Amino acid sequence: MPCSSISYLWRDKSAPRDFRTGVSLHSHTNQSRETLDFLASFGNQYPVLRPMLTRLEARAEQRYGIRVDYATSYWTPPMTPKLAFDLERRQVEKLGLDAMVSLSDHDTIAAPMLLRTVPSARQIPVSVEWSVPYADQQTFHFGVHNLPSARAVEWMQILADYTAQPSIDRLGEILAALHAEPNVLVIFNHPLWDLYLIGDEKHRFLVNEFLQRYGCFIHALELNGLRHWAENREVRQLADQWNMLLVSGGDRHGVEPNANINLTRAESFTEFVHEIRRERKSDILYMPQYATPWKHRILMSTIDAIRNYPEFPEGSRHWDERVFHPDAQGVSRPISQLWPGGKAPRMMRVLLACVQMMGRAPVAGGLRLAWNESHQMHLAMSDNEG
Repeated sequence: MPCSSISYLWRDKSAPRDFRTGVSLHSHTNQSRETLDFLASFGNQYPVLRPMLTRLEARAEQRYGIRVDYATSYWTPPMTPKLAFDLERRQVEKLGLDAMVSLSDHDTIAAPMLLRTVPSARQIPVSVEWSVPYADQQTFHFGVHNLPSARAVEWMQILADYTAQPSIDRLGEILAALHAEPNVLVIFNHPLWDLYLIGDEKHRFLVNEFLQRYGCFIHALELNGLRHWAENREVRQLADQWNMLLVSGGDRHGVEPNANINLTRAESFTEFVHEIRRERKSDILYMPQYATPWKHRILMSTIDAIRNYPEFPEGSRHWDERVFHPDAQGVSRPISQLWPGGKAPRMMRVLLACVQMMGRAPVAGGLRLAWNESHQMHLAMSDNEG
């Protein structure tokens, strides 16, 4: 039987005491390409935004000769692999634990491969968040951790080929082959997040259908540090339903460290994988930032994405260096290179200033109080946490 325990650092400061290591799973660096498709979805979901988006789209075409294409444009998180690794490592070490950090960018292993040239990060596992098209309009995300170094590039080509040309039969073969790698950990990330807005009922049907077909190859379901209390409680119920283990996954994109980690007595990441896969044992610790109202944390993560960081390496300092769009010839470029004179349109600057203002005191403090979710916290804590 799987054994997943959950503890909360703000309620029990001694929770890490009997463990050797803290494991940070699922966080992103500037090697991750994050889609801007959600902007088009917002325009459909929230009609009040549609006129503003339409106006921006029309101006882009009239003034710059560029037709806005949300599907091929993307943004990257602000933190370089080294900055992200150090952020996660420091949070764990403050607990008096050794730190293991598994960075898993979308469909690329560039970050861990780069970090393996850095002495302090040489032991980092080669990990990725794999995008898996499963049905019409739906894509699931899987954390694939600790790929064998000698075959990591080969594995990435296999995963990329499937994502480009999905096939139900081929998916089963790939998952079975990953499962046959004894030191690889496969996690179903944020399984109940309807990321592509196909509808909760349809999404949940597809998740259960997927687990019925391939659940034997999935080693755990993720409790996601950026999703809200109610959704994570439903993931716990889903794990019970399918007799599956739960693990942490912070899903950090900004500059706040992961809101949950795993605790273990393992001395290496491979030992941790064996603890999850063979012993079917997982100890999850929620960090204090998870107690902050969810809407406030999402707002602050959004502001992190559009904030300027003058102390960061060149190319990561300004928000418009981290957003990419095809130019008139179809070549993807930072939008800072697309503005005439290098300056964003006035409407864009005003919109960004309004969003950034929401993150400053006293506005941020007022919003945080308005979004107080203590009743959800109480319900979450009242559950059986064993």
